Amino acid sequence: MAGSIEWLLLAYRLPREPSTPRIAVWRKLGSLGVLKIGDGLVALPAGARSQEQLEWIADEIADAGGEATLWRSRLTSVRAERALVDRMAGSIAAEYRRVIAAAADARRSGRAMKSVVARLRRDLRRISQRDYFPPPEREQARLAVESLAAELPSPMPEQARP
Repeated sequence: MAGSIEWLLLAYRLPREPSTPRIAVWRKLGSLGVLKIGDGLVALPAGARSQEQLEWIADEIADAGGEATLWRSRLTSVRAERALVDRMAGSIAAEYRRVIAAAADARRSGRAMKSVVARLRRDLRRISQRDYFPPPEREQARLAVESLAAELPSPMPEQARP
């Protein structure tokens, strides 16, 4: 039985020098949450947004003197597909666990400040943009941050201000 998820595969090669375009591509691919399959081969679950972003990166690679090809594919094995999904979810789960730990640290140290809560909320948004297969840690992280936010002192009502 074949896998049920359609994947986008970006196969690419970039010249070693200058290194700036190569580093920029790595960073952009990382921000998308791609799964590195091999040297110069990354995967994302297929979708309009993913395809558009990978097409832009492929164009950037070509503009930098490299080669890039974008493919659509399905795995031939459910087991192999599960392994890819687990790798992607595991990577994201680790990021959510870091948010949970940061919220717990802030609570223990009494640093439940607006700036800490705002940073953790930004982290959650950033992570969720790359979260294609949400792990249980996603909800746990959301709850940890919202619980921390609930500990913030509430602003004084307008009438009570001097």
